[in-house]
Amino acid sequence: MATDPTPRMKNTNRAFDVEALWALDRIAEPSLSPDGAQAVASVTRYSMDSNKAQSSLWLFSTLGGEPRRLTEAGEKDGQPQWSPRGDLIAFTARREQGGTRDEETQLYVIAPDGGEARRVGPVATGVESFKWFPDGRHIAFVSWVWPDRKAAAQADALREFKARKESAYVTDEAVYRFWDHHIPMGRVPHLHVLDVATGKSRDLFEGTAWELSRAEPDANSYDISPDGRRIAFAFDPGTEKQLGACYALAEVDVKTRRVQTLLQDADWDFTAPRYSHGGHHLAFLAGHQAQGHNQPNRLAVLDQSGHWAVFSEDWDHEVSAPLRWTADDQTVLFAAEDRGCRHLWQFMLGDRVAEPIFQGGHVGSFSVAADFVVVNHDSVQFPPRLSVLSDDGVRRIEALNDERLAAHRFGRHEEVTITGARGDDVQMWLIYPPDFDPKKKWPVMHVIHGGPHTAFGDSWHWRWNHQAFAAQGYVVACVNYHGSSSFGHEFLDSITGHWAEYELQDIEAGTDWLLKKRWVDAKRIVATGGSYGGYMVAWMNGHVAPGRYQAYVCHAGCFDWQAMYADDAYNWHRKELGAAYWEDPARVAAQSPISFAAHFKTPTLVIHGQLDYRVPDAQGLAYYNTLKSLGVPARLVWFPDENHWVLKPRNSRLWYGEFFAWLAQHGSGAKKKGR
Repeated sequence: MATDPTPRMKNTNRAFDVEALWALDRIAEPSLSPDGAQAVASVTRYSMDSNKAQSSLWLFSTLGGEPRRLTEAGEKDGQPQWSPRGDLIAFTARREQGGTRDEETQLYVIAPDGGEARRVGPVATGVESFKWFPDGRHIAFVSWVWPDRKAAAQADALREFKARKESAYVTDEAVYRFWDHHIPMGRVPHLHVLDVATGKSRDLFEGTAWELSRAEPDANSYDISPDGRRIAFAFDPGTEKQLGACYALAEVDVKTRRVQTLLQDADWDFTAPRYSHGGHHLAFLAGHQAQGHNQPNRLAVLDQSGHWAVFSEDWDHEVSAPLRWTADDQTVLFAAEDRGCRHLWQFMLGDRVAEPIFQGGHVGSFSVAADFVVVNHDSVQFPPRLSVLSDDGVRRIEALNDERLAAHRFGRHEEVTITGARGDDVQMWLIYPPDFDPKKKWPVMHVIHGGPHTAFGDSWHWRWNHQAFAAQGYVVACVNYHGSSSFGHEFLDSITGHWAEYELQDIEAGTDWLLKKRWVDAKRIVATGGSYGGYMVAWMNGHVAPGRYQAYVCHAGCFDWQAMYADDAYNWHRKELGAAYWEDPARVAAQSPISFAAHFKTPTLVIHGQLDYRVPDAQGLAYYNTLKSLGVPARLVWFPDENHWVLKPRNSRLWYGEFFAWLAQHGSGAKKKGR
């Protein structure tokens, strides 16, 4: 079992701040060459001056040697995948080539030893979520098409749509927007096959009702058989497509385009199919939704006779895509959370036993080829990096950010256990200021995670960065309250139907634990959170006595569950709250911060983005307007060009500036050397 080492770095006196955060390279998912000797990954660099990003492809040797930049001409070269023959690397981009500028994202290929990248196609409706066929001559990809038009007419349909003078989005679909974008009007995601040599593509679903998920279908939603003759895919069998529907598995014959359903059960959700190397078995994720909507995804396997079984039913963990078979087809690799960390696991099918082969920190992605495994992993102490697993342990294969990181001081972090709701053990992470001295007094910042079914852990956060908070002189506390993932299904599901009750008890227990420490300044404690964490600080404002927390920060927070039916996941609320607002108005209102507005007293900074469809910005505006009407000190930061997250460098700098200024204004500002 490999363990993620955290090397000591040379420190200087420079505090880690938003400028330093955005100066770091961001390494994406790696893809290994067939012989495992090299990995390719997209690296994104941001400029605070231009307020833009540039992504290019880099090669990393697993055997030793310096990384090498492969592409320079593009601005957003991403999703690189090595061909099975090792002669090409495919990637997606928007470029200008041959006098033509891409209007939609296209597929490009480049030789690993460099040279000019070549556009394959083009495809009028664009290319996303692609995979190589085993022959190395064809590529499967997803494209959003008009289902009532033949493939030859898609370019005309796109031209007509872009030329229209009307601006309305018109639909009768249940799924019409997702996170920060509308589903392409009148279009659905189809699987296509592209000939790399000729650039000709074929729509495998043309003229049929088959389609992939409308919620950002990725490359994990389908897989190509080892002989290249079939593609297995997950689909929503319902007539009306909905978020949260139970998916089924089907298989399309690449030559004839005939589709047969492999597995469908109204009680189960089946996703992320993956063929074994021999092609005789299909691994996939199975969630028993009839037992509850929060049932975790389990590892399951289907054979050629149509028999299937869940293999990880006795292992109380959520299995995540992608799934990867080992060469002998006896073991499946995947990432899964465990107590606020995310490890890379191997699951031995014969023994039905899982064991970690790489422990984080946080494993963001991985790639397997030959006898090599490369992981993209991070920690509170460092941003994503690439390492190769070997018998000798873990070996770094890049150092892109090391020099920049060495210029700053970082605070240590630790895990503590507190007694929370129901007398249960609850995890709390603490991140200390770089110059922490327990003989002095320090302010505390609660950072409350969203979800609610996620977890804060030993991971790097690009938007709410724990080290940037701690560098301002705060002890940062992150409570993984009841409802958090990675602590078993019962713990996660325990909050269903009575949101905020156990969560508040857990956060308050964390505060009580901290107040017993002689290094905590009881007059400088604040609570901050985003999404469900924003919901929690709004809830705290109506339920915690004024003065216990000097200030709140509510980013993209839920405020009124009835009005939240304007979001993209509206069918999910009744499952979590225990009722729809028209079925039991009192029950829904009892879980809404708006119902307790009369008790709001604590100064609050409200932040929201107009393009947020998961928590529509009317939630933040209503909270802010309520605070102003009550005479509670409040400030609004509203971004017309941001979604659920703040993604632009300049906006992020403003976000951090407003964040810390608000806390300082209300008497809870950190004094960097303590007192």
